[in-house]
Amino acid sequence: MNLQMTMPSIDPHLLQGIMSRHLAMYRSKVPFYQATMLDSLRQVWAGDHRRLLDVGGGTGVIAQAMSELFPLEEVQTVDLVDRFCPSLTVSTRQYDGKTLPFSDDAFDAATLNNVMHHVPLAARAALLKEIRRVVDGPLYIKDHESLHALDRLRLTAMDAIGNIPFGGMVWARYLDRAEWERLAAESGYRIAARAAPLRYRNGLYEWLFPNRLEITLRLERV
Repeated sequence: MNLQMTMPSIDPHLLQGIMSRHLAMYRSKVPFYQATMLDSLRQVWAGDHRRLLDVGGGTGVIAQAMSELFPLEEVQTVDLVDRFCPSLTVSTRQYDGKTLPFSDDAFDAATLNNVMHHVPLAARAALLKEIRRVVDGPLYIKDHESLHALDRLRLTAMDAIGNIPFGGMVWARYLDRAEWERLAAESGYRIAARAAPLRYRNGLYEWLFPNRLEITLRLERV
C-alpha cells in the first residue's frame, strides 16, 4: 500500500508543535526541511509497519515525529552518542555502531535519515547487513546523491550548517547513483523505489544547494 495516497502532506507548523516540545529552537523556527523529508518518506512508504527502528536518530525528534505522524504502533531509535532529548516518549538506546541491541526480525521497517553519508565507507555494507538482521521488512533511506566534485562541496557546506548547531557529525562522504546501487546489492538489498523530487529549498538557497541533492529510497530485501 502506498500511504502517500491516504495521508496528506505534513503541515510544517504541526511538525513545529511536535519538535518544539523537545528542542527550544523550534519554538521560533518552522521545520520546512524536516516536513519535506517526512513527505519524501511517505512517497516511498509501502506496507503496514507496526514497529519501526530509526538508526542514527541524533536528538530523536524525527523518530518522535514519525511516531506521532505515521501509522506506527512503536518507534525506537538508536545512535552512537546519546544526544537524545530527555523529553521524548519514543524508546532510545545508545549502541556501539556495530551490533544493534535487538533480536533477529525485531522490527517491520527501519529508517536512516541523513545518516549514511556520515558512516565510514568501509562500514556501510556491514551496517546495512546488521539492519537487515533485525528488520524483517524495508529500509527507508533519506540521504544525498552527488553528481560531481562541486556537489560534494555543496553538501559538505550544507551538512555543516545543519549539524553544527546540534553537535552532530560533520565528516561525510557522499555517493553517486551507481554507488548507491552497488551498496544496496552488496548488503542484500535492492532499490525498489525512489521518491519524486521535492522542494526542500527556495530562491538563493536552492541555487546554492539544488534540491536534486536530496534523495529518498526504499530498499527491499533480496
